[in-house]
Amino acid sequence: MKIKASVVAAAIEGFAPTNIQESWDNSGFTIGGPEKEVSSALLALDCTPAVLDEAIERGADMIVTHHPLIFSPLKRIIGDTVVERMVEQAIKNDIVIYSAHTNADKVLPGVSGLMAKRLDLRDIEILDTEDENIGLGVLGNLPEKMLASELLDYIKRRFDLNVIKHSKPIHGEIERVALCGGSGGSLIDKALSSGAQVLITGDLSYHRFLCENGFMVMDIGHFESENEVLILLKDILSKKISNFEVRISDNNNNLIYYH
Repeated sequence: MKIKASVVAAAIEGFAPTNIQESWDNSGFTIGGPEKEVSSALLALDCTPAVLDEAIERGADMIVTHHPLIFSPLKRIIGDTVVERMVEQAIKNDIVIYSAHTNADKVLPGVSGLMAKRLDLRDIEILDTEDENIGLGVLGNLPEKMLASELLDYIKRRFDLNVIKHSKPIHGEIERVALCGGSGGSLIDKALSSGAQVLITGDLSYHRFLCENGFMVMDIGHFESENEVLILLKDILSKKISNFEVRISDNNNNLIYYH
């Protein structure tokens, strides 16, 4: 069954409207438009050459990602960069590319809320509130107080991690934590002033690990903190659109490799 791409977008935007995205973001349709008819969608955190190749091989005519393929305006499309080549390939193969980025970050059930659910936090609220039930990051209480070492082990288990980058461990028990999926270094001051003892996020630069007494940061990785949103998007689309194939890409891989 073919449907308009606008039907897929509407299902996602009922959960995370594009008008709440950050001003610098580029959520929504990147290639193709809402009137294009599509028969299936492939989900991935990023649109990579492998994901695009998979869509072509599977006959998926729509790719839905968390991160937009195009962040900054392209001055030309002549195949000089990986993004330019993917744009060319998507257009040649008539594939629609759509993303739900910071709009999916700024709703409570979204990216950061999923992190909170994974850690079984209590009394969850938005950390940096922009409007009622809209804003970046979340704040909540652990199911039980933990020492820093215990919390690190707990996070490793819950997120299936091999390693966590973190600042100097604080003394005493930790109860209140802040979370931000993706790159959340800009929320450190907000987390500190909110009473959180820890900010758990990804993509922290070196100097962010110098923290005030009684506060610490933990970097679990950008991909690792956001990847679960694909399961949520798949669930939303599967429930709202019948007879429409939605699958998470077999090539949905972390852009960062570890050795």
